[in-house]
Amino acid sequence: MAYSDSRLAAIRLFRKIRFGWIYTSTTFVGNFGMALLLTSFFRELDYGVDINYVFFLSVLAIGLWVTEAIPPFAVGIFIIVGLVFGFGTDFIATEIKTPVEMYLGTWTSSVIWLLLGGFFLAEGMSIAGLDRSLFRFAVRKFGTKPDRLLLGLMLTTACGSMVMSNTATTAMMVSSVLPLVHLIGKNSAFAKSLLVGIPAAATLGGMGTIIGSTPNAIAVGGLQGIGIHVTFVEWMIFGVPMALISIYIFWRFLQRKMNLGELGVDLNQIMGERSVHKKFERNAVIFVLFVTVSMWITEPIHGIPIAATSAIPILLLTVLQVIKAEDVRRLPWDTLMLVAGGLSLGIAMVEVGLTDIIMSKIDALPIPFFGVALVFALIAVLISNIMSNTAAASILVPLGLSLPGIWGMAVPLIVALSCSCALLLPVSTPSNAIAFSTGMVEQKSFRPGGLLMILIGPLMAFASVMLYSWIFF
Repeated sequence: MAYSDSRLAAIRLFRKIRFGWIYTSTTFVGNFGMALLLTSFFRELDYGVDINYVFFLSVLAIGLWVTEAIPPFAVGIFIIVGLVFGFGTDFIATEIKTPVEMYLGTWTSSVIWLLLGGFFLAEGMSIAGLDRSLFRFAVRKFGTKPDRLLLGLMLTTACGSMVMSNTATTAMMVSSVLPLVHLIGKNSAFAKSLLVGIPAAATLGGMGTIIGSTPNAIAVGGLQGIGIHVTFVEWMIFGVPMALISIYIFWRFLQRKMNLGELGVDLNQIMGERSVHKKFERNAVIFVLFVTVSMWITEPIHGIPIAATSAIPILLLTVLQVIKAEDVRRLPWDTLMLVAGGLSLGIAMVEVGLTDIIMSKIDALPIPFFGVALVFALIAVLISNIMSNTAAASILVPLGLSLPGIWGMAVPLIVALSCSCALLLPVSTPSNAIAFSTGMVEQKSFRPGGLLMILIGPLMAFASVMLYSWIFF
């Protein structure tokens, strides 16, 4: 019996949906069963019902994040609901009943406002069509020689990712170089270098500022919870050098591995293309960007927290009609849900004493604390390669905060930087995924650079943060 094309397409879609539901349900049930099994062993230690419950939620959340049985943001919502259900009702016989506002309040935490301000800036820059402007700027400043142009585009990407999301920066820069990639062909060494180097620069450049990468904001938020305030400028003192050195090393690695030759194409056509955007929108975005970044940098002078000044782009870009209702709907709200869930899990682990138990076991290990810090860094970069770096930071930062002395401040910062060194797979970061989605670069192209950063990233993060701690603390 012959089927029409539309009916065949419907059958394929049905099978795909059915397979998706089977995978989701079986993976979720498998994670749930594994969490129950591990919790049953953990109960033998007799720490109490409340600690057992948070342990169960933690194991289940980690499993769901790793396997992606449900979307990462859904795990964040699941965590908050689980905590409110467990500690805000009598259904779970926990020994303490904490106010549910403690977990629901993460939706309006300073970290959320900080990220939201960055999202509005990113959307405004995209609307204003600054992507081609950034490409033309890099060509004018660095020339058309492949290795120098690659460095220029990577540095431009890194600077952009320090004030807006890595994902948005990568999307802008990849879209700006795609015409060039199509001209030289996807098999060109320079094309591969661009589509590997630009997402790497966005991810590594995000280490430079607090808003540059979500793990940075999570670390700062966790430190604020224990009375340690890291300002925007203080983060830049160790974050910017770490980002720039990492990008330089990655560029040198690509330069040697790809053996870049001459470009062999005329860029005049690409350079001559102008985006059609209103002059008012461009000027408004540049003005708001200047004001916001200036307020962030001068926080020690005026004393207004960076989370509060993050409201500047939210207010001005909407009042000036640069960002409209349909643009707001496109913002990555799922990331905020994921972060809120991770923060709630961290609060619960600290509140019931689970982090103290874990860190007491770590203290008993026959290794010095600098070894513990390096282990945290290595774990952070490894698990960030297979799951969201935001989720990885949400898991590890609360544990690091429990370390004694200077290590309780240093390890969360080391973890945040190490999470941004995950570049091994297309799924390791949204930036890699954007480059891979163009169909112009293969998965194996990411591996050499990813392995390089797994080896040197944790060591550089450790050295950078410890030097900062030694100087300022």
